[in-house]
Amino acid sequence: MSAPIGAHVLLVDDDPDLLRLLSMRLTAAGYRVTAVESAEAALSQLAMERPQLVLSDVQLPGKDGLALFDAIRAKHPSLPVILLTAHGTIPDAVEATSRGVYTYLTKPFDGKALLETIGQALALGSPTDHNQSASANESWRQAIVSRSNVMAELLAEAKLVAGSDASVLIRGESGSGKEVLAQAIHRASPRASHPFVAVNCGAIPESLLESELFGHIKGAFTGAVANHAGLFQAANGGTLFLDEIGDMPVALQVKLLRVLQERVVRPVGASQAIPIDVRIMSATHRDLDAAMAEGEFREDLYYRLNVVSLTLPTLAERREDIPLLANHFLAKLAAKYNKRVNGFAPEAVKALATAPWPGNVRQLHNVVEQVSALATTPLIPLALVQRALRVPSVQVLTFTEARLRFEREYLVDLLKLTDGSVADAARLAGRNRTEFYRLLQKHGLTPGVFRTDGPVAE
Repeated sequence: MSAPIGAHVLLVDDDPDLLRLLSMRLTAAGYRVTAVESAEAALSQLAMERPQLVLSDVQLPGKDGLALFDAIRAKHPSLPVILLTAHGTIPDAVEATSRGVYTYLTKPFDGKALLETIGQALALGSPTDHNQSASANESWRQAIVSRSNVMAELLAEAKLVAGSDASVLIRGESGSGKEVLAQAIHRASPRASHPFVAVNCGAIPESLLESELFGHIKGAFTGAVANHAGLFQAANGGTLFLDEIGDMPVALQVKLLRVLQERVVRPVGASQAIPIDVRIMSATHRDLDAAMAEGEFREDLYYRLNVVSLTLPTLAERREDIPLLANHFLAKLAAKYNKRVNGFAPEAVKALATAPWPGNVRQLHNVVEQVSALATTPLIPLALVQRALRVPSVQVLTFTEARLRFEREYLVDLLKLTDGSVADAARLAGRNRTEFYRLLQKHGLTPGVFRTDGPVAE
């Protein structure tokens, strides 16, 4: 089985010669290889970039390969791991496979068998034609701009579920991109050539939602002047995305459950049911567990919809993506408004990267659209970004600034606690009085100010 072009493999082995040999062999086979000599180094690498596969020795200094696998599984449950083991550690490797390791290979191993095993593991984690180019393989997620590890893990899971027909429930705050993720899963699925139809269940009045979903026949109700095919029929063969499913009225939840169970729809006023072949994806920002407890959402429908659950991170949880997203949006919006803007001033980037973003990606797009529409210079200045944000940015201090701030606040707290007594404060701080006075002088603090009976001269 050939390697996906550019597939990233993380190698972990404390034997430099074997590490070099494996790196050369995998590089020659078309893989992009990162090689490290310890589990700790592997975890540091994973924090920077998520590979497509990890190949690790079991015997490592410090954390062993099994401990490394446990750490990987905790943060990257869909990342395939292959262990290399000597004869004496075979029992450990066998036990590890029962815990989720893809497989193990015993040393010495055959080079051809190694490449076949890696190819099989990658095929499981990325069910696409490995002879396609990397850009073609990634076209399904082209609308999702990200370099964060948390999004890389989510997209790996999304790619896996795309190959099945399982219902997917996407959770996430408003504006985090739930419909964009649903569209990406649809593009990666066997249904990609068929329609993707989206409906916001909270935006349509209850009296109209049933007809919108299931359709109606002429004369079914006042105003039904012609037959109307609902969204289920419009999405036949493809995907129906039910956004804000948590806002669907309970009475309609019963009818939706029946459609999902029987795979047929009956238009309002019709006597005959119509077979449908639709994959369901849904999304919500609500806590459906709480809604079920309060009787606002049916438990049986919940389990029909929540076969696979994916949770989108907030924008604040993927801050490294903010400059990337901002420049992506700016390029598109500059063309829309015919503006010659080509980036953000460094201070403006910092303000964007540290803002709270309660509205997530949607709010970021709104802010970038506003500043691009008002821009009069090639670089977007800080003042324009601050105006669009309308909220103060989170202050990010340098290490020296943070240390000085901590020192001053610590000294102030001690002086308050000891009623301005330098001797008592120095004792609590574990410093002699001379050194403590130097610290007070450094921060411009006068002990007498902290006496409850009023300032006195020291």
